[in-house]
Amino acid sequence: MSENSKPVLSLSNINENIVKMEYAVRGPIPARAVELIRELKAGAQLPFTEVIRANIGDCHMMGEKGITFIRQVLSACLHPEAALNDPSLPEDVKERVRTLLGACGGGSVGSYSDSAGIEIIRRHVAEYISERDGGVPSDWQNVVLTSGASEGVKALFALLNSPTDGIPTGIMVPIPQYPLYSATISELGMHQISYYLDEENEWALDINELDRALREAEGTCKPKVLVVINPGNPTGSVLTKENIAQIIKFARANNLLIVADEVYQHNIWKEGAAFFSFKQVMAELGVKLELASLMSASKGYMGECGIRGGYMEMEHFDPAVKAVFFKQISARLCSPVIGQCAIDCIVRPPREGDPSYELFQKEKTAVLASLKGRAQLTTSTLNSLEGVRTNPVAGAMYSFPRISIPEAAVRAAEAVGQKPDFFYVKALLEETGICVVPGSGFGQIPGTWHFRTTILPQPDTFARMMDRFKAFHLGFLQKYQS
Repeated sequence: MSENSKPVLSLSNINENIVKMEYAVRGPIPARAVELIRELKAGAQLPFTEVIRANIGDCHMMGEKGITFIRQVLSACLHPEAALNDPSLPEDVKERVRTLLGACGGGSVGSYSDSAGIEIIRRHVAEYISERDGGVPSDWQNVVLTSGASEGVKALFALLNSPTDGIPTGIMVPIPQYPLYSATISELGMHQISYYLDEENEWALDINELDRALREAEGTCKPKVLVVINPGNPTGSVLTKENIAQIIKFARANNLLIVADEVYQHNIWKEGAAFFSFKQVMAELGVKLELASLMSASKGYMGECGIRGGYMEMEHFDPAVKAVFFKQISARLCSPVIGQCAIDCIVRPPREGDPSYELFQKEKTAVLASLKGRAQLTTSTLNSLEGVRTNPVAGAMYSFPRISIPEAAVRAAEAVGQKPDFFYVKALLEETGICVVPGSGFGQIPGTWHFRTTILPQPDTFARMMDRFKAFHLGFLQKYQS
């Protein structure tokens, strides 16, 4: 190659959909947070001594400890030669390891599994779903083990991405939404049909708003999918059973496949709130509608984000379509086998009488109780501040408060080419070391401003974070209201 030759690739000849794609959870604000962490490690004198990364739902990064039973099974699966001869390892852990390794090629988690995952784990997932849903049947052959829930979303969207009469496939997405959906829609060149959740009613899903969004999309796309996130990310909402039934009836009336993102099903905080799966409500209604429901090892009480375990259940799909999907996923070989083993631990935890049961219950209860306390503290602290209002963190791991930004701050943001909420959270990061994500990265009603924060920092860090945030917010108002 000559010294004057140009690169083959440039911004003008790579996939423009990927160039346009945005993923705010790992966008410019979190990138700046990483820079500040490096500066602190290098000895820089900043207005703070730590960066609190409340931008992403990564439980273990924020100090949550792994559940002993899960970690014992995974570590023993990785090194059974030592673990299975260790007298201190509980017998139920050893039995689980023998079962899982017996289902692996060559008795090793280093082997490939079937593309849809190890059969015995898929069977255990189906048993878990049926037990969770009060006996509603679940066919293990409808279960696919995935690299976290996100892989299931991307694979399914790729499958159904088929323009009709020259117009793109339409995906109905809640606003605010988890940016995985908007990013995947952009990457695949599909059309996002945005419907707004009702902030004045604890982020409930209004059927009239679904109707409005669908009508406005007429002629611009072929609507095929309705995405629902429950419990909600970034809203922290939990849908009622009645609301879920309304959504199912709407999807049936409009011939839409439902994608139910249910990865936070263990994370319910508000008194009186409860998790109901779309599958269970659909069965109670006697409706047979295409449904893809998603679960992950990354959230709940487990927080095993880096293990990349997840599953998707595909209910009422045409067998020929499902066969094509299974052919599609064969190209990725399989999800990480160690992540599949983590899913097995989650869907089949220790039972009463097992050696690991008491410690498992103690750890699980402690994690969930601590998160519940932080959810309540987040709500009360934010609502105590002038110009901040948030709905209760009823579930999941996030709050999405609305902030009133003074007109002078709006003008200051415009002067530097930034959205007001971005301007606000950038100042918060630079002055306090607190990293949150601007609401514009998730979507919001025009003219309103929000940010998303996790409730994941451990109690001591969380208290410091709230104190710093209060001081910053009051100072910001004073600066721009004068």
